[in-house]
Amino acid sequence: MWFSPPPEVSAKVWTRMPAGLRRQVSNDWTRANFPGGSAECFLEGPCFDEAGRLHLVNIPHGEVIAVEADRWDLVVAYDGLPNGMKFLGGSEFMIADHKRGLVRLDAAAGRVEDVLTGLYSEPFKGLNDLTLHEDGSILFTDQGQTGLHDPTGRVFRRTPEGRIDRLLSNAPSPNGLVLDRAQRMLFVAMTRSCEIWMFALKDGAEITKAQCFCRLPGGRTGPDGLTMDGFDRLYMCSPGHQCVWVVAPDGRPCLRILGPEGAVITNCAFAPDGRTLFMTSAFGDVLVCEVPAPG
Repeated sequence: MWFSPPPEVSAKVWTRMPAGLRRQVSNDWTRANFPGGSAECFLEGPCFDEAGRLHLVNIPHGEVIAVEADRWDLVVAYDGLPNGMKFLGGSEFMIADHKRGLVRLDAAAGRVEDVLTGLYSEPFKGLNDLTLHEDGSILFTDQGQTGLHDPTGRVFRRTPEGRIDRLLSNAPSPNGLVLDRAQRMLFVAMTRSCEIWMFALKDGAEITKAQCFCRLPGGRTGPDGLTMDGFDRLYMCSPGHQCVWVVAPDGRPCLRILGPEGAVITNCAFAPDGRTLFMTSAFGDVLVCEVPAPG
């Protein structure tokens, strides 16, 4: 059964990466992800600090950048492949790094330190994104190069005490993830199957009744970053469709946020006002949209 097309609103370009920060690079990550093996930038991981300043990452260059309108300030460049990022407080951020694992950034000091590089002496496949639970736990996806051909992607939880729970180990390319407002249900984007999986969090690692919450239209790539608004509406970045799909708590499509022509929308985050959605477009743009309340 298919739903009617949802209403559409348009996002606009808020700011563009300055030419001085754009430069071609070739490394293992670009060779695995781009024809020709090089890229000048790939933006991801938008989040806001307590002052309301937007931060994002530039994956292939190992950079974290603070953005205020047309001002782009390099916070740190390090030997890594930062992807998802969340603000912890003060000047600290937690980053899901494809190369190094979980890393903590002290933006004031420009210092990056490893938090978790792997499990049981084995490295991760390649972390992608993370979200924070109010109890202090960190939930993160280990995507690597998994997909329908190799559905062995994983989702982990690291508790404040340092315990690691393996929540999923059969995921076809787990990517963005987000909690509902009650912090009880976890939603995970499965990029290669074009699905969002949902399951309840328990105290331990046992997961029961994990199910498909919704399916996105197919294409060259599936859902990427996720976020949730104050009405428990789920926002799903769809790079291949140049948009963000929005679904209601019951899984019905309720809105489609269209990016400009050529946009490759990788991830999104709400500004502190809870209404203004900021989106990273991979190849150098930050988009913005005022999201209407449910109506």
